[in-house]
Amino acid sequence: MSEQTIDLKKRRFLTQAKLEVQFKSLPSKPSTSEQTIDLKKRRFLTQATSVVGAVGVGFVAWPFVSTWKPSARAKAAGAPVDVDISKLEAGQMVRVLWRKKPVWIFRRGAEANAALSSPELEALLADPNGTGNSKSQQPTYANNTHRTIEGNEEVAVIVGVCTHLGCSPTYRPEPGAADLGGEEWKGGFYCPCHGSKFDLAGRVYAGVPAPTNLVIPPYHFVSDALIRIGVDPAA
Repeated sequence: MSEQTIDLKKRRFLTQAKLEVQFKSLPSKPSTSEQTIDLKKRRFLTQATSVVGAVGVGFVAWPFVSTWKPSARAKAAGAPVDVDISKLEAGQMVRVLWRKKPVWIFRRGAEANAALSSPELEALLADPNGTGNSKSQQPTYANNTHRTIEGNEEVAVIVGVCTHLGCSPTYRPEPGAADLGGEEWKGGFYCPCHGSKFDLAGRVYAGVPAPTNLVIPPYHFVSDALIRIGVDPAA
């Protein structure tokens, strides 16, 4: 046998041996049972990570919950509404939305307040004392001539919805308006839809379509400059 033939066989042997060594060093394919165990392990780790993440979110979000303010949607649904009246002057009005209804907050001057208890005005009203059909139109603490919290008679808080068909009356605070009765008109609200009239305490005039006084919502003074609508005063 020639030396070339021997050398060729030697090369073939070495190449085959090298391939076998490389093949044996490759990782074997996991069995079905091993794949199942590995899959369960991955699921467990994923769930554990999710739980830890959820707990982390809870601890991060909690401090913010107590400081959130009601959104517009929440306020419309009934959340309390705070109103700053520090710059509210006599005759001026602020309108806010509470429970999907407009609420008027306005300041009455000394003359307007005095006019509310005049016999001439009370004679024109259907239920000036709120003891008839309008007895449930205000909280007990606002069941007085001014229909306000005692000690804060100059600031009125009234739901701006006519008790006839739900229109929103026009604010007419000027006394003596010729189109509303002249000298008999002491200032108040006029509903142009069907002609109902209310005084500056929201009390309805006699002989108009509206059957009751305007509604007084629950409210209280958080401070001299801040009113909270939707919450009664603390007992």
